[in-house]
Amino acid sequence: MSETTQMTDPFQAIRPYRDTEVQDVLNTMLRDNEFVDVISHYQFPRLPRWALRLLRPFVRIALAARFGDIDSVDSFQQIIAGYMSKMISRTTRRMTCSGIEQLDPNESYLFVSNHRDIAMDPAFVNWSLYQYGMQTVRIAIGDNLLRKPYVSDLMRLNKSFIVKRSIKAPREMMAAMTQLSEYIDHSIVSGHSVWIAQREGRSKDGNDRTDPTLLKMFYMAHRKQRSFSEMVERLNIVPVCISYEFDPCDAMKARELAAKAASGHYEKGQYEDIDSIVKGITGEKGHVHVSFGSPIRGAFDTPEALAAEIDRQILQTYHLHPSNLAAAGEEVAPADLAAFEQRLQNLDESAQGFLRKMYANPVLNQKAFQAEQARVSSTQDPSAPEQESQDA
Repeated sequence: MSETTQMTDPFQAIRPYRDTEVQDVLNTMLRDNEFVDVISHYQFPRLPRWALRLLRPFVRIALAARFGDIDSVDSFQQIIAGYMSKMISRTTRRMTCSGIEQLDPNESYLFVSNHRDIAMDPAFVNWSLYQYGMQTVRIAIGDNLLRKPYVSDLMRLNKSFIVKRSIKAPREMMAAMTQLSEYIDHSIVSGHSVWIAQREGRSKDGNDRTDPTLLKMFYMAHRKQRSFSEMVERLNIVPVCISYEFDPCDAMKARELAAKAASGHYEKGQYEDIDSIVKGITGEKGHVHVSFGSPIRGAFDTPEALAAEIDRQILQTYHLHPSNLAAAGEEVAPADLAAFEQRLQNLDESAQGFLRKMYANPVLNQKAFQAEQARVSSTQDPSAPEQESQDA
């Protein structure tokens, strides 16, 4: 990137594509044989590789006709919305949303979300906003998922921006995190909402916890101009909790956790992240619920205090499904119990244990939170000890 480009467009390397770039990007993708073969394989999964190569000219013609109607990011997302509608009808039993009525359609928000699925978490948030008549979000995505150029292009056409996680040199990492912090602030201030996971990587064990390091990154662009608390107000942070009745990748996650427990190490396959994306999109999800929390207001002077508030809202609003209750040993309908037990098939005993914990932990965490709230409330209520003695 030239110095002039950096001055006029400091976020070019990480930002989503603009409307003026869409046609060139689509034309580049049409020339990418690997992308064309992936589309062919998706349409004709049983064909051998040599046959897919023979199909390339025909697939290119079909894609060119489809791409011809796309001249902006919005028109690309309209097509995505059509596929999303079909995916919801095929892979979910029910899709619900709560708390969105607290949001102002004319405001922009920084949505900090729990993270269970690479592609579907922000997709379900976007779908909820779309149904409510709000703008879709800009999506933070790690560069570890963008090893293929066509994957990067697809994600950036869909309003994703890049988080440079692969950088290891401390000085370069600091520069990348500062740029990311500046871009998030720029997005919110210029009227574009942002989605970002509460910590790096998916929660594979069902424990949703915000990493304060993420919140320190938010502050990097602000530290010379305003206090941490002032930044919180400026970014309009809203916690979001997404809960799946069934996680299509639950068996893969359980096997990974079991392998790490046994040997202390797990080696990902070359295309494992891509496989997780595909499985997350196409797999059965049951009931999916998206809970929007309240915009965070008030004095939060440290990343740890802000993380605690985000965690509080996510824990409180987590929608517990029969699968969660069954895993935690709660009483559920026989059909619901059978549906959960089916998730354990084809897993060894160790992996089964991790899968149970994965679904049970939201129940256990919510109970622990409610017990702590009750304890704090009783200590603050001067009549509580007297009431306790009367009951005794």
